[in-house]
Amino acid sequence: MRVLLDATAVPEDRGGVGRYVDELAPELVAAGVDLVVVVQQRDEAHYRALLPGAEVITAPRSASRRPLRMLWEQTGLPALVRKVGADVLHSPHYTLPFFAGVPVVVTLHDATFFTEPEVHLRSKAVFFRAAIRLAARRARCLVAPSEATRDEVVRLVGADPARFVVAHHGVDHDMFHPTSVQEQARVRATLDIPSDEYVGFLGTLEPRKNVPALIRAWVAACADREDPPALVLAGGRGWDSEIDLTMADVPSHLTVRRTGYLPLEDLPGFLGGAVVLAYPSLGEGFGLPVLEAMACRTAVLTTRELSLPEVGGDAVAYCGTDEISIARELERLLDDPVRREGLAEAARLRAETFTWARAAASHRQAYEQALGVS
Repeated sequence: MRVLLDATAVPEDRGGVGRYVDELAPELVAAGVDLVVVVQQRDEAHYRALLPGAEVITAPRSASRRPLRMLWEQTGLPALVRKVGADVLHSPHYTLPFFAGVPVVVTLHDATFFTEPEVHLRSKAVFFRAAIRLAARRARCLVAPSEATRDEVVRLVGADPARFVVAHHGVDHDMFHPTSVQEQARVRATLDIPSDEYVGFLGTLEPRKNVPALIRAWVAACADREDPPALVLAGGRGWDSEIDLTMADVPSHLTVRRTGYLPLEDLPGFLGGAVVLAYPSLGEGFGLPVLEAMACRTAVLTTRELSLPEVGGDAVAYCGTDEISIARELERLLDDPVRREGLAEAARLRAETFTWARAAASHRQAYEQALGVS
């Protein structure tokens, strides 16, 4: 079974789909998939080093520009399918060619473009709603990172549930694990965090992450504390204009840091050093920051929206999406170190069950289903 994986949608900062492809592809090779990966020219050296057991092909330089990449997907990608003799094409980020010439597997990461369109840029929501509808009609098999995402796509666009394979993301346990106090101190110094205790957040600062509500909740929970923990917002700058306004209202005796995108090597120390990882999202297709914090043995506070309970199970604390609920549950965690310790250990154990090897096995099942192999 020869699979062509289209990695040309991977962003330069390796967020989102980049993390997914980078973690999945080596495990596919290890699982015996004859893998060919097409990449942006800027990523060629990265993928040749990452995938010594796979064939790596570069797309034309023009494909680095999004409109031209979409055109290349419809014309150049089917030609490449024929050239490399692929049995299956895996499109890992919603879109696919109209006429690929072979069965296509498409990964649909998220359905909030339908259910929460207001938390996306309007152009993005319109585009991805159309892409999901097209994939639901034309792809031979659909991969979803959670049962919640599968169920939402089935409900919203009438997709056939029999054509789905649910493949939970994994976590790189060599990278994400309980870290030493020295590593945590190094990251605190790098990020200029003045206090030993901080509440962490990790994710793109976009509206569905609910960061303004988190900031207000943290202020409510910490303003009257003798030694209040800082709030550290790590992740790429998004398009949530309310964050700046909310930060302007933070009392001067409290510390909030916005770090921007963090290098991968700093994430375990950042997550492991947080007294709580707060992730009050309005809805996720999976929720990888929650899982990575769990693997680092950190107490997590998140919501019950969409996929997040599939990830956290009974090993995390839950709150609503409103600032009053977030503040109440955050305060309870900050006041109860024994509970935090119990959640952290339960989270570590639960995280061990999520592996990229298991995710690769589910993807192989999707490829076989697309080919009609029993």
